[in-house]
Amino acid sequence: MAEQEKTKGMKPIWFFVGFILLFMGLIIFISGMYYLFHPSQSNTVLTHLHPDLWWGGLMVVAGIIFIWTNRNVTVG
Repeated sequence: MAEQEKTKGMKPIWFFVGFILLFMGLIIFISGMYYLFHPSQSNTVLTHLHPDLWWGGLMVVAGIIFIWTNRNVTVG
């Protein structure tokens, strides 16, 4: 009877890393959008490049890739 039961495996760690990257990337991207429309008074050297938009977008894309590639993978 135990042999016929279908066991569910665990998700790999990279699936959850994808969610963390997606969540943190969204936070960084949204804060970058805020600072794009409401610039701060103190400017740094590379403020005009808006690195928070670039890094937030990159993290969102990486998170989506991690989630997508590991969505059907089980470990154990």
